[in-house]
Amino acid sequence: MRTTDLPTGTVTFVFTDIEGSTQLLKRLGKRYGEVLAEHRKILRTAAGAHGGEEVDNQGDSFLFAFPRAEEAAAAAIDGQHALAAQKWPTGSSLRVRMGIHTAEPTVSDEGYYGLGVHRAARIMAAAHGGQVLVSLAASSVLEDAELPGATLHDLGEHWLKDLDRPERIYQLNVAGLKSAFPPPRAAQQPGARSEQAAGEAADELLERSDHLSTLTESLAAIAGTARGQLVLVSGEAGVGKTALLRRFCDDHRSSARILWGACDPLFTPRPLGPLLDVAEASGGELADVVQGGGNPHAVASALMHELGSRATTVLVLDDVQWADEATLDVVGLVGRRVDGVPALVVLGYRDDELDRAHPLRMLLGALATGPAVSRLEIAPLSQDAVVQLAEPHGVDADELFGKTAGNPFFVTEALAAGEGKLPRTVRDAVLARSARLSPAAAALVDAVAIAPPSVELWLLEALAGDAVDQLDECLTSGMLTHGPTGVAFRHELARRAVEESLSPNRRLLLHQKALEALTDPPTGAPDLERLSHHADAAQDGPAVLRFAPAAAARAAAVGAHREAAEQYARALQYADSLTLLERAELLAHRSHECYLTDQPDEAMDALRRAVECHRELGDTRKEGDSLRRLGNILWCPGRTAEARETAQEALTVLEQLPPGRELAMTYATMASLHKDRDDSDGAVEWGTRAFELAERLDDTETLIHALNTIGTTELLAGTPGGLEKLERSLELGKRADSAEGVGRAFIHLVWAGTRLRSYELADRYLDQGLAHLTERGLDLWRLYLLAFRARIELDRGRWSEAVDSAGLVLQKRCISTFPRIVAFVVLGLVRARRGEPDAQSPLDDALALATPTQELPRIAPVAAARAEVAWLAGDRKGVRAETEDAFGLAQRKGVAWPIGELAYWRWRAGLESEAPGGAAEPYAVQIAGDWARAAELWTEIGCPYEAALALSDADDEGALRRALDELQQLGAKAAAEIVARRLRERGAREVAT
Repeated sequence: MRTTDLPTGTVTFVFTDIEGSTQLLKRLGKRYGEVLAEHRKILRTAAGAHGGEEVDNQGDSFLFAFPRAEEAAAAAIDGQHALAAQKWPTGSSLRVRMGIHTAEPTVSDEGYYGLGVHRAARIMAAAHGGQVLVSLAASSVLEDAELPGATLHDLGEHWLKDLDRPERIYQLNVAGLKSAFPPPRAAQQPGARSEQAAGEAADELLERSDHLSTLTESLAAIAGTARGQLVLVSGEAGVGKTALLRRFCDDHRSSARILWGACDPLFTPRPLGPLLDVAEASGGELADVVQGGGNPHAVASALMHELGSRATTVLVLDDVQWADEATLDVVGLVGRRVDGVPALVVLGYRDDELDRAHPLRMLLGALATGPAVSRLEIAPLSQDAVVQLAEPHGVDADELFGKTAGNPFFVTEALAAGEGKLPRTVRDAVLARSARLSPAAAALVDAVAIAPPSVELWLLEALAGDAVDQLDECLTSGMLTHGPTGVAFRHELARRAVEESLSPNRRLLLHQKALEALTDPPTGAPDLERLSHHADAAQDGPAVLRFAPAAAARAAAVGAHREAAEQYARALQYADSLTLLERAELLAHRSHECYLTDQPDEAMDALRRAVECHRELGDTRKEGDSLRRLGNILWCPGRTAEARETAQEALTVLEQLPPGRELAMTYATMASLHKDRDDSDGAVEWGTRAFELAERLDDTETLIHALNTIGTTELLAGTPGGLEKLERSLELGKRADSAEGVGRAFIHLVWAGTRLRSYELADRYLDQGLAHLTERGLDLWRLYLLAFRARIELDRGRWSEAVDSAGLVLQKRCISTFPRIVAFVVLGLVRARRGEPDAQSPLDDALALATPTQELPRIAPVAAARAEVAWLAGDRKGVRAETEDAFGLAQRKGVAWPIGELAYWRWRAGLESEAPGGAAEPYAVQIAGDWARAAELWTEIGCPYEAALALSDADDEGALRRALDELQQLGAKAAAEIVARRLRERGAREVAT
């Protein structure tokens, strides 16, 4: 090309090159030449089509010149479209970066020269593969140009290499092409001190652009629809989740409000820890509720209100594998309603630290099916990326990848160690880096290591003394970073490595200093959780006994019961110095918190130890009361025989004493245990004893309990006045502000409506019960109501809603098996009726929970569900096996609805020819052969599936077709196929299935 052909005057340059061309060459070998030639052809065609002149071409780079900026932009757009559409060889993800700049360069025989050419090259160098960056000069022309499907996005000012002032850079967003990129590859401002750790990529996050793009697209969708999303970001420790999320937040601070909270890596984390950070940043109602110790439901409500108060918000909760129970409750509540607010809620967590029973795993399972929920899994770096990082260090990249498996943190630490031989482990790499510090700086790093998650400057001075003067050295080395909350390690893996390397004496001394300093902080109230942590690590028993129970009480008050249980356990390690009475009180608190968090063995062990304390003290009354409490706990996980034996033991102990409230409540416990066995006479007899003694003692709590049990028993038995007694217990409970009294009343009112298929009664109390229990954070009782709601939704044909309700029950473990049994039955039946796979698994879980109890309310629904599944499969023997024991138990107890339901499935399998005495009417009528009356009764009750099955027994083709239509509308594929088969056997035509 002759220089006389080059545009003169005002010229717009387009610089291009292939991102990662060296790695591409290594991957493709000889095929690289073909790819390079095709790339050149595409770009030359695009430039030529818009009047561009090729100025220079070196290797994989081009410089084109255009008379007008619009032509340059159009060529860049066409070029990127063509490159994206090209089918490249496998393993050759070719991405070209482009820079556009308008200037008035000088033309010589060799081409162009001048600062404009240089600036255009630097703008291109700041771009990422697939990105087109535009200078301020070029943008001033393009903002008025017509570029169909393309817009300019201001990226702000950035320092570019060798330029003496920052350059405002714009991104050319092109419809149909990727638009989410990391920030431009900016240079460091002249004179600025670098805090970038050795070995870390300063300008980009390798192999994370797709993840950033996904998050950006989610945020854009939220901005357009005001419907929020929840993104679950997972990966192994050190894979770069936090770095990814921080980069995303930094990229979007100008377009969205950013709220960030991180969970503490303490053995016992702060209740609502990450939300305290969020509340401090947001202020307002959320801050008031969180700082005031609100329960999870109140916090979730305030958080939803806060997220809905702004146009667009990004809320990041990081490291939620360490989250406390209250935080997980809030996340669960917000996650299910996130589409109602214009917010992107992002949860970052380590998926390699979640065992099967981890509370977070259960929460994620419940959230994952939501329509507004998506997952983003972060994988380790590829070998190519490790090669790119290793290249400047002269390290054997293959060995580095082999030892680190591409874990970004390990790679970075290994390179930063600066040794000739690569370290074998993350710990070795971290310690090699710290070994290069001066003694004073190393002492400072040690101090930060014992006080996660971060150390305030005043605390750091207390821990390290004059060594705090070496903070700059620690920051520059990359070992530590400084943020709004203080000084911290860049990664928890590094902190643990340093902490574990400390000698026992050194560690003990640092924890003692931390404890002393935190006891009297310069501002604010002492942090009970941190004090308890450091007291334990310092082996200071009196301090643990001072702070751990207080931290436990605070945790329990905000609904973090698992953390409360752990704090009480911490205190009990030092309880030898306490009196027997003080120890018994701690054990009782520990038992209660374990009871609330599905730790039955721990709850019972603590209460048994409390019983021994009272026995040793000779306090018979408290011994008996503790035995009574133990009986209640034993019932929950289904150890019903032990529960009755223990309650009887409590009775024997207390009857030696003058009658008191403890004896009255033991009578009430005996009544409740009889009720749960469907022993109506025993329940009423013991309940009456409890009621009468409670009246004499003016014991409101026991009176409410006894009235509840008597009313429930009579209501289920059809005795007049039962409902009135149960409703009266509810009113008395509300008047006395009795959490247990109100909770039991709502449970039994809705349970009775469910068991008797009296849905009007259940409807009357279900929603108000859920609202009341939710408002007060009474989650254990709330789970019962959710389970009954799931069953009611199933019976009424709202199967998708039933599955959702059952999922809410199963996402949170509780000590009582009753709600879980109901939820498992609902899930199994919906799957079986729809013809979905794995219907048996939840029913197996239900059977395992129900069988040991020998209680009909738990056993009968499971047996009936398993019998239905066997009948749907045509397994007559299976129906017999599943119902034999439960049917006999139902008949002995004389309970109408279980008798009828179990007899019904046995009748369908040909095992019964007549309705047994005492069977509920709809079942008895159908077994007697009056399918029309049975269908009518089921319709009146509000059970469409049962009504359709009744119609399916007709000999009339019209009734059979109605049955088929109704089953198909319900999605009852399995039963519909049975009815369709009957129709065909009768010679019916055009039978749809």
